[in-house]
Amino acid sequence: MLDCRAILETYRDLREQHEGWLQRIRAVLFHHGCPHLGPQNLTTRIGRDRLAQAAGEHLPPTGRWQIETALGQVDRLEADLVRLYWQIAQIARRMRGPRLLREQLYGVGPVTALALTVWLGGSNRGFSSRGAVRFTGLDVTVHSSDGKRSSHEHLSKQGPPVLRWALYEAGKLSAQHRAPDHTYYAAVAERIDGKRATLAEARKLTRQAIHLLAGLGDDAFTLDALRGATKPIHPLGLTA
Repeated sequence: MLDCRAILETYRDLREQHEGWLQRIRAVLFHHGCPHLGPQNLTTRIGRDRLAQAAGEHLPPTGRWQIETALGQVDRLEADLVRLYWQIAQIARRMRGPRLLREQLYGVGPVTALALTVWLGGSNRGFSSRGAVRFTGLDVTVHSSDGKRSSHEHLSKQGPPVLRWALYEAGKLSAQHRAPDHTYYAAVAERIDGKRATLAEARKLTRQAIHLLAGLGDDAFTLDALRGATKPIHPLGLTA
């Protein structure tokens, strides 16, 4: 369980570094007045070709060197992410808790399923639905002092950052029209905003997951034999 947590934390760190280098590339392009290429385009061959063309037309030698350096870091991180995601996917396929969560909960993929299991699973955890949400740090708190209550609500952000991040990414998938809970997501997004709708979905996933994991108890960590070979999956865009 501790090893799985360490793997998930490393995966999230690599994802943040990857996004950080993409942000640096966009910052260099913006500084020199280059056209906006979009974050996802930089990870495709067509996007790389457009980036090379824009760099050649708009950037001085120093700017092109910055882009080359950043792309080298992006490629290195992507290679590490592919290997790590493949390892996470294999564990999630074998472990009973993640496998059940993936089968029952829309939007929950290997990363989120494994994170939910290793942080919320087990007969000794004893979380209630409300306690599980509080543990993830997705509950909303309000500051009060000297009898005065602040009108500004914010997330408590207690508990494992990796679990909170994975649940938020999974909650985003309810924005898709084919999602079972899309109607509720769209209503909250229209009434408040998309971020609040995503948080609501993340909390709902947490409550559903804790009931499923409670039914398994310690059996959630049981590893079954892996049947059939599967191809590695690229992790970018498949975080949940």
